[in-house]
Amino acid sequence: MSYDWQATLILLATLTVVTVTGNFLVKRIRAFDGMRDINREEDQRKIAQDKYPPIVASTRKIGGITNLVFYALVVPFIVTINSQPLWKILLDIVAILMVYDFFYYLTHRFVFHGKGYFRKIHGLHHQARKPTHIDAYYVHPLETFIGIALFMGSAALLGIFMGPFHVATLAVCVLVFQNLNVINHCHIRMDSFPGRTLSWISVKHANHHKDMQQGNYATITLLYDKVFGTLV
Repeated sequence: MSYDWQATLILLATLTVVTVTGNFLVKRIRAFDGMRDINREEDQRKIAQDKYPPIVASTRKIGGITNLVFYALVVPFIVTINSQPLWKILLDIVAILMVYDFFYYLTHRFVFHGKGYFRKIHGLHHQARKPTHIDAYYVHPLETFIGIALFMGSAALLGIFMGPFHVATLAVCVLVFQNLNVINHCHIRMDSFPGRTLSWISVKHANHHKDMQQGNYATITLLYDKVFGTLV
């Protein structure tokens, strides 16, 4: 395995362009922008509380540091710009996301919703009974680190056995990982596609936030909740 810093820079540039473009397009869709207005209004009320700003700031700081380490020390060894067939790119995307989601499901269910220290840590996030956008960042820094590390570890582990992933593969995986973890905390209530799908994701995770006894532990899909009987 070689250290491919050029492919890593291309990956970062791709993520930046897609993110900026996506935000621009979302602002042009009134239905989505209406949901953004609702979340902004609720977020402002929450951020006015003394407890929110320090937690959100700490979470973003640890998230930034963890990602910096990931892109400097891990990604260059598992990314490539060499051409790969479309079927392999699609297979790798599914593999990374589903392996990560499996490990996250187990961690979320048996560690964060288990007994002891980590349940108390996760309880901070569960103070949000009706989550909105800002609650994706109202998370204990240690839990933030663990969540990102699970994603990094899943990608690195698969990269060792499956070989380097194409830039497009990691770009899609990172965007899905980052955005779904925010979307599932947003207040979204829409009837048209794709808003209906996003609403379903949002409602399912809102059910999880009702108390510490609910299911819906997975974060990418709810497949594992369906398989293991924890779907609410």
